[in-house]
Amino acid sequence: YTSEENSKIPKIYTKTGDKFSSTFTGERRPKENQIFEALGNTDELSSAILAREYCLEKGHTFTDQLDKIQCILQDVGSNIATPQSSAREIHIRTEFTNSSTADLENWIDQFTEELPPLTHFILPSGGKSSATLHLARTICRRAERVAPIVRSGEADPDVAKFLNLSDYLFTVARYAAMKEGKEEKIYLRPE
Repeated sequence: YTSEENSKIPKIYTKTGDKFSSTFTGERRPKENQIFEALGNTDELSSAILAREYCLEKGHTFTDQLDKIQCILQDVGSNIATPQSSAREIHIRTEFTNSSTADLENWIDQFTEELPPLTHFILPSGGKSSATLHLARTICRRAERVAPIVRSGEADPDVAKFLNLSDYLFTVARYAAMKEGKEEKIYLRPE
């Protein structure tokens, strides 16, 4: 690169410290603001779907679903980062449809048809694919708490509907364990 080309590449750091961050609209808010909490949880959830890498190694056919989910999570982040209260006409807000949530429900139904009935509580287990999907599920539970932002009108209501994907992650974790022939550890009360 020439120095001229380097000057056009945006810097990843801001030199502004840790007290405030900017939304996509340029609005400055304290780092502990609910918007940034929701963004962090959504980003962490997307990263936790690293389970995809274990699933790829095992040849699971549902990795394309995980890819789609990670892409939609990017859209969720975009919607959250563009709060309605500071969005202007120049700020394009990512919109959602019910089709993403319907896909999750259809996938859950398809996997459930093949799974044995759940008769006990299970612990996160069943091999690396399954266990990491369970980890993503628990992180998803935190990301689901975006409700205050949605209630206040800052984010699209379909963001909350899509983030309720922990049931999908639970079901696909069980499916991965079954397909790999791994045993799910059943909860037993310690004696």
